[in-house]
Amino acid sequence: MVDYVAAQRIATARPRARARDTSFLRSLDWVLLLATAALVAYGLWAISGITQGDVQGDSNYYVVRQGIFALVGVAGMAAMVLLEPQFWQRHAKPLYVVLIAMLVIAPVFGAEVRNTRRWIDIGPFRFQPSEFGKLLLVLFLAAFLADRGRRIAERQTTLTAIGLAGLPIVLVFLQPDFGTAIVYAGCLGAVLFVAGTRWWQLAALLCVAALAATFVLWAGPAVGVDILKPYQRARITGFANPSHDPGGSTYNVTASIIAVGAGGPTGRGVEGATQTNYNYLPEHATDFAFASLSEQRGFVGATILLLLYLLVIWRALKVITLARDAFSAIAAGGIAFMLLIQIFINVGMTVGMAPITGIPLPFVSVGGSSMVANLLAIGVLQSIAVRRR
Repeated sequence: MVDYVAAQRIATARPRARARDTSFLRSLDWVLLLATAALVAYGLWAISGITQGDVQGDSNYYVVRQGIFALVGVAGMAAMVLLEPQFWQRHAKPLYVVLIAMLVIAPVFGAEVRNTRRWIDIGPFRFQPSEFGKLLLVLFLAAFLADRGRRIAERQTTLTAIGLAGLPIVLVFLQPDFGTAIVYAGCLGAVLFVAGTRWWQLAALLCVAALAATFVLWAGPAVGVDILKPYQRARITGFANPSHDPGGSTYNVTASIIAVGAGGPTGRGVEGATQTNYNYLPEHATDFAFASLSEQRGFVGATILLLLYLLVIWRALKVITLARDAFSAIAAGGIAFMLLIQIFINVGMTVGMAPITGIPLPFVSVGGSSMVANLLAIGVLQSIAVRRR
């Protein structure tokens, strides 16, 4: 009799487990998942053409390397889906400690590349802490603001959030990495907006940011206080006056605009893309990957990429409306804006609409840290979507 009852319980438990698995898979945002998969595949296809002649004797070197990073990112994304969003809320303080520790360690022990220390070498791979710091900062600030509840509208809450975000922003700025610091600041503004911070406080924050930018770019140098590095000042000057020094400080943006325009409607193809193939376009696989793609695949190829980005951002915004608690909604909003601002700045700088800052193009630019970090962010969005209201 006891054996019969045990067998009945096991037989009943199995269908329930299968039902839970089916419900879990059904709850995934499949549009977001497929759009992300299409972006990664499209990026690998783009990189295979952009980097075809970069390594003599191994035309697939970068695309294979990027594919490995994509697989690591997919594994991390799956792990993120299995974790409940509240896990990050409960461990917000350790997240912040890890974030600050990474940003402190990188300039001290990191590898020096082009007079900056943003990377840490781990065996044959190079790890950029500030890329992962974007997601960590969003999760920490979301937890901090969600825990404040009704006190979110208080001035003290906003000032504390700004102070907590200000430390990693300054650390990234000092690496120096002006572009990533802008992304961090944008994430701060996004989470405050989604959390429900009062409009006048957001307006005051924008005014302070404008005053700080004025001091850094104009007032400081006028009185002998140089905050930016010489090459950073040259980039901003070049953005304001692209024809100032076409053979020097504005060469990159000039070459990028030429590459984008040369692509025409359908592109020159891999073999005919002279700007990319002959290295007239610097950093064609990283900072200026969009310009190289536009040259090779033309307006049609660039439009397909932008539409895929639009689809991902739309689904990320959709996740905000499905979130079952304040933390999940704020985190989803911060991640959506984090992706959006990176896309906007990278594409904008390649066509002369934004200063050159070195921000990678999500899911496309060669770089393991960016690929893995962005896929982890998608995993957090999926985790929120699965456990929606």
